[in-house]
Amino acid sequence: MVRYSSNEARTAPWDSDQSPGTRSGARRGITVLDIAAALDRIAEIVGERGRVAPDAAQAMLHDQRGLYSGAAAAFVQPASTAECAAILRICNDSGIGVVPQAGNTGYCGGATPFDGERQIVLSLARMNRIRQIDPVGFTMTVEAGVILAEAQAAAAAEDLLFPLSMGSEGSCRIGGNLSTNAGGLNVVRYGTARELVLGLEVVLANGDVLTELKGLRKDNTGYDLKSLFLGAEGTLGVITAAVLKLFPAPKSRQTAWLAVTSPAAACALLGAARRQTGDQVVSAEYMSRMSLELVLAHVPGVRNPLAVPHGHYVLLELAGSLEEEALREMLERLLASGLADGTIVDGVLAESTAQRDALWKLRETIPEAERREGQCVKHDISIPLASIPAFLDAARQRLGKVVDHRLSVFGHLGDGNLHYNLIPIEGAEFDAQLAKQLSATLYDYVDEIGGSFSAEHGIGIFRRDDLQRYKSPVALDLMRRIKTTLDPNGIMNPGKVLAPFDLSEDR
Repeated sequence: MVRYSSNEARTAPWDSDQSPGTRSGARRGITVLDIAAALDRIAEIVGERGRVAPDAAQAMLHDQRGLYSGAAAAFVQPASTAECAAILRICNDSGIGVVPQAGNTGYCGGATPFDGERQIVLSLARMNRIRQIDPVGFTMTVEAGVILAEAQAAAAAEDLLFPLSMGSEGSCRIGGNLSTNAGGLNVVRYGTARELVLGLEVVLANGDVLTELKGLRKDNTGYDLKSLFLGAEGTLGVITAAVLKLFPAPKSRQTAWLAVTSPAAACALLGAARRQTGDQVVSAEYMSRMSLELVLAHVPGVRNPLAVPHGHYVLLELAGSLEEEALREMLERLLASGLADGTIVDGVLAESTAQRDALWKLRETIPEAERREGQCVKHDISIPLASIPAFLDAARQRLGKVVDHRLSVFGHLGDGNLHYNLIPIEGAEFDAQLAKQLSATLYDYVDEIGGSFSAEHGIGIFRRDDLQRYKSPVALDLMRRIKTTLDPNGIMNPGKVLAPFDLSEDR
């Protein structure tokens, strides 16, 4: 049974016969006295500065979306890889679960602890040094606790670019970005977090340290071990540092808000933009009319940049080494071409940084507007780009057989990642069972056309049942084998991703 230490404990949406996490050590004869002694030793390792204040600790028990409230036996902030290794060694020997936490901005409960007796939160916040920037090799070595925006700023100070970018970049940390394989706004040009990593430093469950911080572009020396930990959500080890790829800082940037005739037109526009500009596209964001209307209704200080409403919008941004005028001319030619062939029906180009920021605010505040609207069933899906138009038509028809609803659809058109969110019609509410049925209907269709039910937010607890349903048996078996090999005592982020199938009672 989960024990909540929150004053506003909620019932988490997992099945009643599946606890959120295995109580690490419960089958190994560990006594309460053993646990207490181990926690005392951990406290000595981190010292007074490594202990977390009660108000900060309380915040660590809640996930970003408020879906989960948990409990932990202790909260610690190691200052170095050595301290982190010493803590994991004690936890592994004592059967104490370790829940790594970076910025705690995840959407799936992957950083929430659920055992007030045998789990600790290991915060990476104090491990926040930028160890090195190599302007010759275009790399940056950072610790896991570095805030994403600070990594971006450090690169910019050297006239370089670290392109990972998302709405939470002012508070999310590199360790969490890598552990969840974060996506964000620039994937179409630069890829996800996984594709921006050249090397990792990882503390394993037994306290051993894997040091692969070479930063080499070529290294054919066996298995690519770093890939095991990217997207593993802390279930295999704790990422403590990384070598990240950097790029030349763009010298020019142009942004357009465009109304298009249909999702098919939006996809065609993206293809034309990539071809006509020599792949200068860094962002291509799709927004439905419903998504924009929610923003206009609930977010102060915004306005529709176009005179009349339209059904579909694309926020397109180009960036590169061209002079500003040359990039502007390129975007204007693209706009003229789209207007001529009927793909684009209206649009505006940003004339200043302030105007660019205003256009981006319309896109980035959609989640906030949805929250203010009320209840919403959210989905983070990935669809083959060519299948998006047919998917949007067919998905609405399939879901309409379950219940009438409003659709807020937006997302990263450039990489096929849509946030497909269902909002009740006026005066109606979704209950938990109906939401589950809607999601299953949607995910079945996504799987049918070769998509993914989780594009960029990971699995955590929230999506672990979906993983069991849609991941192939062969893939699941390999994942469990890797988990058992690297974490035989099951201390790493118990209950997340694969649970309750790993570390079962009859092992």
